[in-house]
Amino acid sequence: MGHDNSSYPTQKTEQEWQAILTPQQFRVLREKGTERPFTGEYDYHHAKGVYHCAGCNAPLYQSSTKFDSGCGWPAFFDAIPGSIKRFEDRTLGMVRTEMVCANCGGHLGHIFKGEGYKTPTDERHCVNSISLKFNEGDS
Repeated sequence: MGHDNSSYPTQKTEQEWQAILTPQQFRVLREKGTERPFTGEYDYHHAKGVYHCAGCNAPLYQSSTKFDSGCGWPAFFDAIPGSIKRFEDRTLGMVRTEMVCANCGGHLGHIFKGEGYKTPTDERHCVNSISLKFNEGDS
């Protein structure tokens, strides 16, 4: 919470977001909810393309950075440069890194470091499927 939403290029009121997002998308993207593990559309998704923000359609992740982490949510080892903002999140009694869409401020999930996955960044971007919209063949 507590982010200054006026710093994002795409600005909408809560009512405007509620009009364009499903209740589940609104709960995750605008209220920082989380979908249940292993329920998301993109957890076991392997097509080539680009994952966009479900709120504003900004490109966020290339399929080439997606990997199977087994965590129950889509996992990526890096985002498209400049597409996300990171914030320290101290909820749940621990320090995590929240990531949001740099264009609209929509909540995407959390970034975990140093877990030992064999990826170039040693990061796991744990993203809610509901925050994403996949475009096949985009580059």
